[in-house]
Amino acid sequence: MLDLVLAIVHHLLVFGLAGILFAELMLVRPGMDLATVGRVARMDLVYGAFAGLVIVVGLVRAGMAAKGWAYYSHNAFFWAKLAVFLLVGLLSAPPTIAFIRWRKAGAAPDSAQVSRVRRFLHAEVALFALLPIFAAAMARGYGQF
Repeated sequence: MLDLVLAIVHHLLVFGLAGILFAELMLVRPGMDLATVGRVARMDLVYGAFAGLVIVVGLVRAGMAAKGWAYYSHNAFFWAKLAVFLLVGLLSAPPTIAFIRWRKAGAAPDSAQVSRVRRFLHAEVALFALLPIFAAAMARGYGQF
């Protein structure tokens, strides 16, 4: 039962991350107003919390669930998935910093600032797409070493 509960929570959190990331991409546009900046900044805070929970639940799942650490630690797709997740997290830092700055400034960003943040968001989305691919391969035993 623990394995099922951890899998459900892990998947719901990852789907939540994907939804928030997509919403940020849709909201961060040239001409965004200060209210949208505040909304995106709050969403980004939830995004960070979800990301932290994904890591915690995922590691608990890898260590305590049905397959166990021995299965995951010897799988290249597991390590690739972790590396991509880390990279997505690193790419999320500049947008987060921008959202905080925009909010503190009390002014909507200009087009150049928005364009820069959107490049990071696009990179996050592109890399995020690899996560379910790696997860599916890993779950089926591909990548074992």
